[in-house]
Amino acid sequence: MRIEKLDQNTKKSLLETLLKRSPNSYGKYEESVREILDTVKDKRDQALFEYTEKFDGAHINADNILVTEEEIREAYENVDPELIDIIRKALKNIESYHAKQMQYSWFDSKPDGTILGQKVTALERVGVYVPGGKAAYPSSVLMNIMPAKVAGVEQIIMVTPPGKDGKVTPTTLVAANEAGADRIYKVGGAQAIAALAYGTESIPKVDKIVGPGNIYVALAKKAVYGHVSIDSIAGPSEILVLADETANPRYVAADLLSQAEHDELASAILVTTSEKLAHEVSDWTDRFIRELSRGEIIQKSLDNYGHILIADTLDDAIDAANEIASEHMEIVTANPFEVMTKIRNAGAIFIGEYSSEPLGDYFAGPNHVLPTNGTAKFFSPLSVDDFIKKSSIISYSRDALEKIHTDIEKFAEAEHLTAHANSIRVRFDGKDFDEK
Repeated sequence: MRIEKLDQNTKKSLLETLLKRSPNSYGKYEESVREILDTVKDKRDQALFEYTEKFDGAHINADNILVTEEEIREAYENVDPELIDIIRKALKNIESYHAKQMQYSWFDSKPDGTILGQKVTALERVGVYVPGGKAAYPSSVLMNIMPAKVAGVEQIIMVTPPGKDGKVTPTTLVAANEAGADRIYKVGGAQAIAALAYGTESIPKVDKIVGPGNIYVALAKKAVYGHVSIDSIAGPSEILVLADETANPRYVAADLLSQAEHDELASAILVTTSEKLAHEVSDWTDRFIRELSRGEIIQKSLDNYGHILIADTLDDAIDAANEIASEHMEIVTANPFEVMTKIRNAGAIFIGEYSSEPLGDYFAGPNHVLPTNGTAKFFSPLSVDDFIKKSSIISYSRDALEKIHTDIEKFAEAEHLTAHANSIRVRFDGKDFDEK
């Protein structure tokens, strides 16, 4: 890995390089995505079947687009029972963590007849996109479905591309069934996002779409936002390790590579105050790459977006970490909890040398759907909050409104909204009779 001195120039260059990976930088695909969306909106199921045959090589129709109970039973027969048990253990941790995020309706009443409050309602129908093919991630299925289930969403619709045989990856089906998906449809890509956003004869329109996908899926979600809600525009995976001289270089190198193996656009960054650690980590990454099955992908990722930055002080390292605002951040320092209090921007924070990033990906419980490309400065991980909406409650008695009605009228008149003022005034002008 390249080793650089951390200064304003290297930090600026790094930030500019990382931003180039954003889905917003791939405008050349937007026209193709728009065409797919419009075609599905117009031709509905017919377009879904044609695109599925074109892009996935599968013959899907109205009779087999919906995954059957028989297909789910078959999937269980093809998945290692030990893996099913692990999925259930992880699911229990995910459910327990997200249950603590639940919000409830509340009301505040006062003696003068004023009642204010907030009504919390789960979304009625949510769509979950799950990648297919070689990118089959049952952990992502759990992370996207479970918070919706905890929130109380009435119907969870999952879409995922089929293989050429017209079937869905068994581990994906098992994870979806365990997590509580209500319906699973065999369709992927931008056409699946269009189906969820607009509805077709087979697939009902949803209120919100969540889940990761390729650039076509990301741009399709961006295009339908406003027509439906979405979670976020997901970018390539990234990790930043903040370490001092106490860190184990072998652990740090292994953790950096755990994200670099996702794809060639993934980013792995070490920010450290120790030049000795920097060189040791670089050496260990070279050794690991020779042993790992996805070594070629890892090497390309590190060549493009891998960095080791040496900072003069821990405060400088923390400032850089906050500027980068990484999706995953590991803190491996002498006093990691103290450092954590100074971190403002990160999707998920892993504290201590035994809290490696894959712990969060699979098992601990917090959601692994996290903000990328610096959006951790203003976005949060996927949570129960993403599957609820809030309505304000306002109720005033006559006595309560009478005390303040002139204030409201004056406020409205100051904005030249006389109908607003009149809506309040008519209740107190003494003309509550039928004037004919």
